[in-house]
Amino acid sequence: MENKILIADDEPDIVIMLAGFFKSRGYQVLTAPNGREALRQVERCPDIILLDINMPDLDGLEICRRIREHVACPILFLTARIEDTDKVKGFAAGGDDYIVKPFSLAELEARVAAHLRREARHGFDARLKFARDLTIDFSRRCLFYKEEEILLTKKEFDIVELLSQNPGQIFDKERIYERIWGYDSEGDSMVVAEHIRRIRSKIAEYTDRAYIETVWGCGYKWIR
Repeated sequence: MENKILIADDEPDIVIMLAGFFKSRGYQVLTAPNGREALRQVERCPDIILLDINMPDLDGLEICRRIREHVACPILFLTARIEDTDKVKGFAAGGDDYIVKPFSLAELEARVAAHLRREARHGFDARLKFARDLTIDFSRRCLFYKEEEILLTKKEFDIVELLSQNPGQIFDKERIYERIWGYDSEGDSMVVAEHIRRIRSKIAEYTDRAYIETVWGCGYKWIR
């Protein structure tokens, strides 16, 4: 089975070089030119991440902090220079190693292979979605705003899971009720509106950004 590597760097030449190199070595390669795209690619569960520290919008340290509680794979920082204080910050954020630019491809490949061999956390499938500062951990069935967990009931999380995994798709109350409560449940689809109200209220304690949009006369959808 191919190992999946995520290369996150805002320098196109480096991304092209590394992507070509690791593809030639039999890796499945994911790439990201900035922090936001790196978070989206992490949802595809890479086995190892090469993460540039200095990137636009979100730097590597912030990305590492955001994903480390949910992602168990090795994270190797790429950096042009490194001092002891920088190393401390990187390891504190959850990084596993540093690769200093310019680097030898042979050494980089050896480092990557070594981390994969030592990886003792195989089989952990962190099914994640990042929506700006909101993180949905489908494996643990948890919702987080930045590092704060937003406590949801089982049915509330079921609704978040259904809508967020189908962003932009409109679900009416009846369809949500059938999917979450079941076709044979005794009840009323109006309960869906109350659950969504509670979900919105809980998220609103942390941010005023709307994630679930009401499409009047149609239903609800998750905003991309």
